[in-house]
Amino acid sequence: MSFLKTLFWIVLSAVVVLFSINNWLPVTVNLWGGLQADVKLPLLLFVFFLIGFVPTIIYYRTKTWRMSKRLDTVSRQLHDERGMKAFRAPQRSTEPEANPIAPEAEVNENDELHLTTPAPKADKA
Repeated sequence: MSFLKTLFWIVLSAVVVLFSINNWLPVTVNLWGGLQADVKLPLLLFVFFLIGFVPTIIYYRTKTWRMSKRLDTVSRQLHDERGMKAFRAPQRSTEPEANPIAPEAEVNENDELHLTTPAPKADKA
């Protein structure tokens, strides 16, 4: 695909150069107040091409930039929403628990808690 793109630009530049060489004629442009300007035809065409092309490309680039920002925002919101569904509230089970504290769970001698050992019950005194 890169080859075709390069070939297209080479052919287009060759056509522009041939057109410019064959039409390198001075054109008289009547300005305001009786002023006249002699300008070469290819330069005049290039200036008017830019006058039409630059505002259009600026408009479409800003439109693309705005749409990409909107898409990023919606993507972030969707990502957050999916994350919230993954961390929904736990549901209560209908089965009664047999023994909430396992008899083999022990507290270390330094009273450190681990994920496998439950916290000791505090005495109400």
